[in-house]
Amino acid sequence: MQKFDVLIVGAGMVGLTLALALRKTTDLKIAIADILPINEITPEPDVRVSAINIASQTLFENLNVWSDIKSNRLQSYQKMHIWDKEGLGKLDFSIDDLGSFPQNESLGWIIENKVIRHALWLKAQADEGISFFTDHKLASINEGDSEVFINFNASLDANKSAQTPIIAKLVIGADGANSWVRQQIAIPMITRDYDHHAIVATIICSQGHKNTAWQVFLPGGPLAFLPLFPQNSATCSIVYSTSPEEAKRLTALSNKDFAKKLTAASDGKLGLIELVSERFTYPLTMRLAQDFVKGRVVLIGDAAHTIHPLAGQGVNLGLLDAAALAQSITSLITAQGATDNNLALPRVLKAFSRERKSEAINMIVAMEAIKQTFGVQQEGVKLLRGIGMSLLDNIRPAKKLLIEKALGLNNSLPKLASKDPN
Repeated sequence: MQKFDVLIVGAGMVGLTLALALRKTTDLKIAIADILPINEITPEPDVRVSAINIASQTLFENLNVWSDIKSNRLQSYQKMHIWDKEGLGKLDFSIDDLGSFPQNESLGWIIENKVIRHALWLKAQADEGISFFTDHKLASINEGDSEVFINFNASLDANKSAQTPIIAKLVIGADGANSWVRQQIAIPMITRDYDHHAIVATIICSQGHKNTAWQVFLPGGPLAFLPLFPQNSATCSIVYSTSPEEAKRLTALSNKDFAKKLTAASDGKLGLIELVSERFTYPLTMRLAQDFVKGRVVLIGDAAHTIHPLAGQGVNLGLLDAAALAQSITSLITAQGATDNNLALPRVLKAFSRERKSEAINMIVAMEAIKQTFGVQQEGVKLLRGIGMSLLDNIRPAKKLLIEKALGLNNSLPKLASKDPN
């Protein structure tokens, strides 16, 4: 039986970030369990991408992984153009709206998920304080007075020997929206079906993306064109949120007809569009765990909350969960000043839970407000919506506040997500 300080279930972007953050600030012995293989970087772009804001970029910089991400491929954007398909409203955001903010080279970055995970994985593998368990699925979690006991299932590969159980002082569920950990400890969920499915794909636009993130609000839901490659300034990733029925109809179209639909929906602002990948569809659901902590188990990232992707904040929210939890654990260890630390001190973990749940709720409410605002199609509402957008577009201080919020610049950030982590 092997002993660890922390077991992280889930080696996605959030789980790996937590492991590196804990090793950056402590000497804890970390175990990571996940059977999902790492994807090598290939010339073909991944259709699943993330919009990484400045706070998340800073977190990666402080974990010494940002340069590894940049050495693969990523795309910055300096502008955002948002408009209402059925109304007159539009909003334009630019890096210039931030004023004198230091190092403001971009509003954010569009990065393939596999590129981020690959860089984090390699960094974690190089750390002798992090051990990976990738051959066996977890079978059970049993909490004792001072430790958690974790058992593994037998391997489906007859050539692989059984995995001995492990013991940890703290277990972190970073295993996604359908979290196995959350189910094992029976934390109730608040859920709401957005009645939207997202279609994701890669496209080429004849007029180029112009280092701009484009989003049009259609009657059925938002359609985003996210700039993908600096090597090919015509490549974008799309996220098309619409009703389940419309998503089914759109995915049944031929590649050519689907591309025509995108060209028309975008008012030709990106030129003629060509589909260059498969289309993938998945349902969108709001999820919020009623508590992020139960005993010696903590939930972070999508295991704790999922939101509508219309503002691209889901991954950033999860990454800040990881940074905040690492900071809470580090502060606890420093305060205790002992080798055999009680990593599951209720007072500390509950404070973490309250803080991160509050942030998640604020983001959920904001996404719902935007979705509802653009979902109404009555003429009077469309007129007022257009007037409001036009007024906001001409009020630079208000635009600056919105951008700072989206980039994580006006939040009370964990130290590792701040420019000065000390």
